[in-house]
Amino acid sequence: MELYGYPLKAKFNQPPPPPPKVLPATGPMPANYKSRHPESASTPWMPNSYYRAAALNPTLSPLTESFPGLPPTKIVPFLSERPGGVFSRHTLDDWHRSNLTNYKESETTRHNAERLRADLNRAIKDVYQQGKRSQGESTQNLGERLNDIEYWKSELCIELDAMIRETNSLADMQKRLERALADTEGPFQVAHKCLLNREKRMGIDLVSDDVEKQLITEIKIIRSCRERLQQCLDTVNAQLMCNKEARQELEKDLADKQMGHHIDSKCYQLKNTSRGLHFFKGVERIDATVSVPETWARFTDNNIFRSQSARAASAKLRASTESLLMGTADEMWRQFSKVNDAFTSRITEIANAKSKIQTHLAKTRQEIFQLETKIQVIQKTIRDKEVQLKVAQTRLDERTRRPNVELCRDAAQLRLVQEVNEINETLRNLHQCLRASEDMLQMLVRSKGVLEHDLVVKNNSLFIDQERCMGMRKSYPSTVQILGYV
Repeated sequence: MELYGYPLKAKFNQPPPPPPKVLPATGPMPANYKSRHPESASTPWMPNSYYRAAALNPTLSPLTESFPGLPPTKIVPFLSERPGGVFSRHTLDDWHRSNLTNYKESETTRHNAERLRADLNRAIKDVYQQGKRSQGESTQNLGERLNDIEYWKSELCIELDAMIRETNSLADMQKRLERALADTEGPFQVAHKCLLNREKRMGIDLVSDDVEKQLITEIKIIRSCRERLQQCLDTVNAQLMCNKEARQELEKDLADKQMGHHIDSKCYQLKNTSRGLHFFKGVERIDATVSVPETWARFTDNNIFRSQSARAASAKLRASTESLLMGTADEMWRQFSKVNDAFTSRITEIANAKSKIQTHLAKTRQEIFQLETKIQVIQKTIRDKEVQLKVAQTRLDERTRRPNVELCRDAAQLRLVQEVNEINETLRNLHQCLRASEDMLQMLVRSKGVLEHDLVVKNNSLFIDQERCMGMRKSYPSTVQILGYV
């Protein structure tokens, strides 16, 4: 194996020719002589393993070119004075000096090459170190950015959870307000109907008594409470819209944070050995940013502050609404009790007959109430069973979309079919019970009408005060219903 930069043995394609014994021809030299190397050539030797394009192929020119103007037959070739007739152009000192020169030049070249290699090694090492340092700094910056995003994400999540809880609480308060406002409609109509019914009293009983004054006062109180509840409901609706806007801003900001965290986390995990790396020429010249760290943090901080302000206002509104509900319920209930007390006193004054009919009427009304309650229970049961039927039928319908052999008549399929049949049978029984209860309710209502007719005949005034007015006032909602807890 040959090594570059070390002297190599000379190689020849054929041995050198013997010295000539006769004079060379005076004519042009043969063509095959041009390819031979002159034996006495003193050109410096170079290994043929370096640059082959620079290799020399010297040839001897014809003698006629050295002696212009003479015919080839009269040109006498130069003969050396040394024995043997060998051509010599350099001395032995020249040969040694040439070798020394070549050695020094080789050493100088090798020294320069070594220095160049050392510089290249240092340059390559510096490049790797700089690239590693730059990439490490970028990775560290991405890690710090991820920590910042994690912090603001946690803050947004905490505030979003608090806002959701507050919004749900305010929504519950809104429903309570709506129910309370709807529940005031019944007492308001009852008070009006009581006044109208008392106008049907006959004879001396048509007087302006304490019951009438208390009914008028009750109507005024209920109207005032309804107006205050409606105003509070409008305020709650407006606050709910404000909470919804703040929540949407938080959710949008949190979604953006999550997307940014996902992208930065992906960038943070990228390494030189990762897959999917490509060149994106000119991407460093594209600046698509719309914020700086200060404005970025301020934007989220403003969203959180806006949400906190909305939550504080919502909590304050809930407290005031709770007080309003308690106050209106207590006020209406006190007036309702006063009216009832007035009715009781008036009824005590005129109740002197037909106590037995009254007893039967009270029992009939109680049975009607219980039967209506039971009918409601049956109706609720029917609705619940219909929901179960929907679930079972939906499951059966969904299972019909199973592909190919998955359409198996398995135990689940058989149980679902059985469940549908059982629910249908239960629904038929419940509908029969409902029809029977409604028929019985109609019979009770007719019986009540008979008793009321008897009472009208016997004592019209007592019927108006005790049965019609007080009968309607028995359906007045309780304090729990007015406060909206049910």
